[in-house]
Amino acid sequence: MHPATHPIDEVLPAGKLTALGLQHVLVMYAGAVAVPLIVGRALKLGPQEVALLISADLFCCGIATLIQALGVTQWFGIRLPVMMGVTFAAVGPMVAIANTSPGTDGARMLFGAIIGAGIISILIAPLVSRLLRFFPPVVTGTIIAVIGINLMRVGINWIFGNPVGPTAPLVVPQEHSEWLSGLRSAAAAGTPGFPPVPQGLALAPTEPNPRYATLSGLAVSAVVMATILLVAKFARGFLANISVLVGIVVGGIVATAAGMMNFDKVGQAAWVDVVLPFHFGMPVFEPVMVLTMTLIMVVVMIESTGMFLALGEMTGRPIDQPALARGLRTDGLGTLIGGVFNTFPYTSFSQNVGLVAVTGVRSRWVCVAAGAILLVLGLLPKMAALVESLPTVVLGGAGIVMFGMVAATGIRILGGVDFKHNRHNALIVAISIGIGMIPLVAPRYSQWMPHAIHPLIESGILLASIAAVLLNLYFNGARGDSRGAIEAAKQAEAH
Repeated sequence: MHPATHPIDEVLPAGKLTALGLQHVLVMYAGAVAVPLIVGRALKLGPQEVALLISADLFCCGIATLIQALGVTQWFGIRLPVMMGVTFAAVGPMVAIANTSPGTDGARMLFGAIIGAGIISILIAPLVSRLLRFFPPVVTGTIIAVIGINLMRVGINWIFGNPVGPTAPLVVPQEHSEWLSGLRSAAAAGTPGFPPVPQGLALAPTEPNPRYATLSGLAVSAVVMATILLVAKFARGFLANISVLVGIVVGGIVATAAGMMNFDKVGQAAWVDVVLPFHFGMPVFEPVMVLTMTLIMVVVMIESTGMFLALGEMTGRPIDQPALARGLRTDGLGTLIGGVFNTFPYTSFSQNVGLVAVTGVRSRWVCVAAGAILLVLGLLPKMAALVESLPTVVLGGAGIVMFGMVAATGIRILGGVDFKHNRHNALIVAISIGIGMIPLVAPRYSQWMPHAIHPLIESGILLASIAAVLLNLYFNGARGDSRGAIEAAKQAEAH
């Protein structure tokens, strides 16, 4: 290395650069593919389209990472060793949008909201970089904990089955369905004594569904979780950092041996294909949905701000206001690119920031190499088809760990909050978490409210975020500083 070259700008030998870049990719891979799987299935898309979302996600992860690590013009890219990935914070609102309008129409509205939020985020990035005082650890810790708690529902449903649909706990007995069908036929034929069946009449499910919570599925999930725990306890270094990915691979092998997984879709997928924009048609821009996604992006950018400041300290390159604005603009640009290419909002992946601390390698060119690897993976449909083919029970065992670690990260951040001398902080956390649980516990609480605002109020994450910010302002004012955000970010490697 030349004496004048900062470690961040050091270009390592090609072999070492590729190996370290692949390490970053493997650390983030399980988290990166989880979001398209969640949202694709919430939209009720077919297997091929879910695989397309996975490919698009990896492709855009690569583009956003290259922009962030390399820098593009004086407006974009913080030029630090940062890996960009889909944020879990946006999952709640995206699933709410998907549940409201599944299928292609829902996808067009979702990607319209993401594009709109990306454009607005680019414009407001300099302003957001000055809002850090409104997001002290008591707020960010609460938000991240609620994100994890909300996502746990997804992991649990992956293991047992969804509350509604073909894997619901109870089904309508076949003889009851046949009886109602015969009644309808007789009424339609004008048979005397058979009045028309009331519109919307449906029978209540009363019979246990053999497809719900199968013992074989539970066993596979248990194997995945046990593998993750064993690797986390006994492995060291890099292997310990990819324990979730190892668990998924082992679970896939077990599921294949048990006849629960086949590779038909992998065989049918092309070896190489280009990710094209607007696969589902031109996006639809619904103002409330754009607003919802923009509010989420503000929270995401605040979290990124703490992460950038912490990374600047760790790498020995302090972050000034223009550099911070460049980094946050790239969050917005990555989200805009994501919406165009049929994928989701992007932010810096903090587990990869933790990897920088663990390995001591500060070169941003390692993340450039990782971005290039992600681009290549995004052009390999067979890889995406393989991930999509995994049974949900395999993903469920890993999901409990991944999403639980998100909640644990929030709890760790809250562990540094002063509850002893400031009793108001406990109220902020308690009320915000309670409000964040409303859509989880009472999903139909909004049925008498205007339908247009449902995407805004059906996300527990968004409700908790708004509540935490407002309650903190009410009790504590805007007294936060960057030091608290940096310390919170340093504790968030697992998020």
